This record gives sequence, C-alpha cells and structure tokens, in this order.
Amino acid sequence: MLVTNYRAFLLIGRDAHGAAVRLEGFSLTENEQDFWSMCSVPREAAEQYGPALVDYIRRALTQSAPLTRPDDLAWLMASYARDALRRVEAVDLPALAGVRDGLEQALGMSFEGSEGEHFFRSTLVQTLFYGVFSAWVQWANSPAANHERFDWQTAGWLLRVPMVRVLFEQIATPTRLGPLGLVEVLEWTGNALNRVDRQAFFAAFDAGQAVQYFYEPFLAQFDPQLREKFGVWYTPPEIVQFMVERVDEILRSELGIARGLADPAVHVLDPCCGTGSFLVETLRHIGRRLQGDGDPFWAEDLKQAALNRIFGFELMPAPFVIAHWQIGAMLAAENVGLSEAERASVYLTNSLTGWEPPVGPRERFLIPDLEPERDAAERVKLQTPILVIIGNPPYSAFAGTSPDQEEGLVEPYKEGLEDVWGIKKYNLDELYVRFFRIAERRIGATGRGIVSMISNYSWTEYPSFVVMREHLLRRFDRIWIENMHGNREISERAPDGTTSETVFAMAGFSPGIRRGVTIGTMVRSSDREECEVLYRNDLDAGRAAARRHALLTTLGDADRDRHYERATPSRLNRLSFRPRPVSADYAAWPSVQDLAGVEPFSGLSEKRKNTLIDHDRTALEARMRRYLDPSLTFDEISAARCGPSVDAGRFNARRARERIVAEEPFSPDNLKRYAVLPLDVRWAYHTNVRPIWNEPRPELGCGPIKRIPNRCWE
Repeated sequence: MLVTNYRAFLLIGRDAHGAAVRLEGFSLTENEQDFWSMCSVPREAAEQYGPALVDYIRRALTQSAPLTRPDDLAWLMASYARDALRRVEAVDLPALAGVRDGLEQALGMSFEGSEGEHFFRSTLVQTLFYGVFSAWVQWANSPAANHERFDWQTAGWLLRVPMVRVLFEQIATPTRLGPLGLVEVLEWTGNALNRVDRQAFFAAFDAGQAVQYFYEPFLAQFDPQLREKFGVWYTPPEIVQFMVERVDEILRSELGIARGLADPAVHVLDPCCGTGSFLVETLRHIGRRLQGDGDPFWAEDLKQAALNRIFGFELMPAPFVIAHWQIGAMLAAENVGLSEAERASVYLTNSLTGWEPPVGPRERFLIPDLEPERDAAERVKLQTPILVIIGNPPYSAFAGTSPDQEEGLVEPYKEGLEDVWGIKKYNLDELYVRFFRIAERRIGATGRGIVSMISNYSWTEYPSFVVMREHLLRRFDRIWIENMHGNREISERAPDGTTSETVFAMAGFSPGIRRGVTIGTMVRSSDREECEVLYRNDLDAGRAAARRHALLTTLGDADRDRHYERATPSRLNRLSFRPRPVSADYAAWPSVQDLAGVEPFSGLSEKRKNTLIDHDRTALEARMRRYLDPSLTFDEISAARCGPSVDAGRFNARRARERIVAEEPFSPDNLKRYAVLPLDVRWAYHTNVRPIWNEPRPELGCGPIKRIPNRCWE
C-alpha cells in the first residue's frame, strides 16, 4: 500500500510473518511550508522533483514483481544510485575528505571545480553500488544463496578485487553512510537484489550480455553527463573482433611473430579498457590459437596470459568491476577460474599519468591499502615491454580531473602549429589525442609494436592535428585507417541518400554517438624512411550493421591492402591521411584559411564603361591590341571605341593612353579571367599603370598572396 499526504510518500508491506513493515519512503520537501512554496512555481518544481518522484512511483508499483532481466535490474539499481547521488551532492563531505585525498593519490589525478567534485561523488556512489552488485554476484553463485538472504552489509567480505574492496570498506562505514542518508538506500538495493530470479537473470547475464544489458543502461540512467563526457559507449563485438584479429595478423605479417597474440612475449595493453571487451576478445583469440596449435596446457597458458601479459587500465569503478567479472567469467567457462588469491591484470588508475619514473621519495598514500594497486599499474607503465596498445579511448575532455602531467601530453603536438604551419586557432583538447600521444611514446620506447584505436575522425585530416600526424609519420612504418562514417552532426549520408548511422548503433539497445569515427592501426617494425598511409573509404555509409559486417569479411585476406587507397601526406595538404583525387594545380590554389588570413581589401574598380572587361577573350584581345598600338593615334582608337577612350570625372583618356603606350606594350599575359560577381566570370585586361583602371589593386598579383600568382583572379 502506498500512503501519501501529497508531500511525502511511504510504501507499506508485510514481512515474512505477515506483520506490517515500512518499505521505501520519499519526500518532496522537508515540511508543509516548503511544499506550498514549491507548488507556487509548478514548472520549476516539476523539473527539480519530477524525475525523482517518477522513479519512486515506478519502484513502488513494481515492488512485488520478480526481477528476471538484466536491463530491469540495471534500471532499478540506477534509480537507487541516482537517489544516493542526490543525497551525496546535497551535503558537505568532511568525513570523506581523507577518502577523496586518498583516491586522488591512487588515481594520479585531482578533482577540481564543480565537475571534478561531481566526478568524485559519482565515483563514491559507483563504488558503493557496484561493490554491492559485485558481492551479490559472488554470493548468488555460492552455496549460501540456497538457504539465506543476501546482506549488503557483508559485501566487503565477498569482494575479490582488492582496489574495490578497499574503497568500499573506506566508504561503507556507519559513520560515513549515516550522515549521507545512504543506509536506507542500500537497504532498498539489497532487498531488490533478493527479489532477482537468479536462474533467469544469470541465463542472460552469463551469456555475455553483462555490458550490453546491464552496465551501459545503468550508467546511461545513473549519470548520463559522466557517460557522455567519458565517451562510455558499448563497442559492438564485430569491431572488437576485427581490431583484435587485425592486430594478430599484423604481428605475424609485419613483426614476424608466428604465434601472434598467443606468443608469450607479446604484452598487450588497453589503456581505457572500460568493461573489458578488448581484453576478453584478446584472451578468447589466444585460447583459440593455443587449442589450434595443439598445446596440451592451453588452458593454463591462457590463464597466465590473463594474469601476466594482457593488461587493462580504467578510471571509473563501475566498468572496472565489470571488466574483472567478464574476464573471470570467461576463464571460468574454460575451467581455469581464478582463485581468491589471483586477479586479472586490470587496474584502477589514470592511464595518462605515471609513465615517467617518480622524482624524489616515493609518495606514501593516506590509505596505505591502495598503494599495491598504484605499484602494480606503475610496473606496467615503467617496466613492461608493451608491444600492442588497443582500445576505444574517450573522446571528450572532462574538466576538473586533469593534472598538469596529463595536460602536458599534447604540448608536442602544438609545437610549430603557428610558426611553421600558420595555424593560429586549433583544438587538441579531446581526450583521445592524449591516448594517441601515450601510445606513440610507448611504442617508440619499445622500438617496435602496434597501436590500434577507435577515435573521432578529426585527427586524420583536420588542420589542428597536422603536427600530431607529423609525429605519427615519423614514428610508424605503416598506418591503416578505416573510415567508419556515421557523422550525424553534419548529417552524413550514404550513396543511396539514407542517413549514415553511427557504427556504434545497436538496434533496440543503443543509439551510439553522433560523431563519425575511424579505426586507426599503426605498426612500427623497422626504421623505414617513409611511412605508408592506407585509407579505406569504401565501407557503406548507411546501416551500421552492414559496415560492421564488411569489416569482418576482409579478415584473413592475403591481399588486405587492396581494400585501401594510398594517401599522400604532404605540406600542401597539411599531411592529410585522407586521399583526395585532386590535381597539383588545385593544391597550389590558396585555401580558405589562406584567404581569410589576408587583410581585407576591395576588388578591382574599372569605371571605364567595361572597355577593359569582356565575356569574349578574343574580342577583348583585339580591342586592347589596337588600343596599345603606338602606330595608331588617340583619335583613331577613340573613333573605333577601343579601350578606355572617353573622359570621365578626373580621368583624362588621352593622357592615360599616352602614358601606358610609353610605359607598357600589349602583353597577352595581362588577359586574365576575372570573377566580376559570383558565377559571373569574364576576361579582363589588367595593368597596374595608372590611371587605366580606376583601382588596379596591384596586391591581387604581387601582394600578401603573391606565392600563388595569377591564381587569385579566378
């Protein structure tokens, strides 16, 4: 029964013995006076309180319904998590100052300004809810689940990933949860988990749908701002499979590693692993290769790969938990599950810091139990010979979480932009640029290796990224780029006229991002003098599923490069990685940016009754040859109306003709095509000898844009 006085709501139920119990409650305001004040501004009240009230009513109406679908549980947990986040953001957190400082140390970042504060509080809530969920998954698959209820307060005992367990134990204490009002929200969450039909739930959850139907819906409902900023989008399995298998092919063909990813010497890093899709697919590929090679100990070798050479870094606790769960579940399916003392090599850390040895004494953490996670991630960054870097980094920068060390990553990509390339305005703030810089630098340190990343397409051709492209051309031997299209910000369309769907679009699940994306794969195998850039643009720009399928059809093709065009990066095209079917003459013309950089000046001014301009080049040439023929008198050319021979204002036609005949004979080179008006191009006989033209504008041919003589006329 739902009881309300319009200001407050209370759901009443019965316990196992039939006695009435208070279930979930909700209040719009603290008191009656505030309620009536709220009612005086209904639109503002609806915006402020409406979403929370609708969430509460939906939870109340489904209170007795069993939970069988992962997406239903994801919504319910996200609803409780939103409630928790509202409570956490409404109060000061002095009791959690130590946790904040400790987390900043552990992640190698700082929480600055309002967005940094939001990220910290969202991280706290994610840690609590995914800690509880992770513990419930462990409990649900244990014998205890057959005879007792799940108790969220024992979650810390069930968490196996050390970093999450430490954070959870730091937050989930009575002295910290009580003042925040989170105890009752976690009680509600625990009750909801006890309503789950575990058999039906895990039938879908264990079938590889943990991310598709649980994590992304959770984050989309819980914190859409954070999801958008960090680019948390489900990467379709076809793209993950393509990238992993393409990397394996290149390891064998370009680097001469016969066993590819299965070779024990190949260390792989996903620096933004999210929920672990690339790591899991890499391990699956290794397992298939080991079995195909007849390795009698393939299962144990696969486990060792997960423990010691397939690495992942992640910044947010929720996907970090799911990544560990996915790897553990995959290994368990191969009968080589991890023991309680073992963990996959996935670390909660800031991927963009810690790549240089620390200066001075080693920093001691305010929460010492977080130091092992820092140390393990640091060993990967500083000591492990990473050969492959693969992943889907976030695109947008998130203010408030970037320390100086991270911001400085893109400085090398700015050097010479203005002085050498003349680019005064540029944008290199997107996060994926920093991940490219880390990858470029890391492979450079190793001496050889492969980078394969999904990203915004901008880096392949936009002027702002010219120095970045210059670095990549120096660092790598071959670069393959798949243009996956899908730029809905400019309504990119397929040849048949249909809107180009983002390759991330999953029917009935996710609309994906709005930007066009590329898959960039780069290899360094030797010290070749010239880097070859291959660009694929034949992927149909319409339906996303068709483009994803087209990727897979090229795997295993002995002549894979036939699907690509060869790009010709040069100074004229600002080292563009995108092939352009243009002539050398076109490349010599001024760009719009060149023209925009010239101080404005007026065009030609004739005021000679169009005697110097004509649609017909032949007629104009004949007229001007007679006008400039010194054997003809002024009276003769005036009678024949050849050239400017009529006085006008201060223009003395006779003296003007005498001057030009004395100074400059007729020249066919002075006949130029001239755009009088848009789409009105004629021929003009141009001379700088005054006053033949009222304003000859000599700067058109020898001024600020003289590097392209005779081109500006058209």
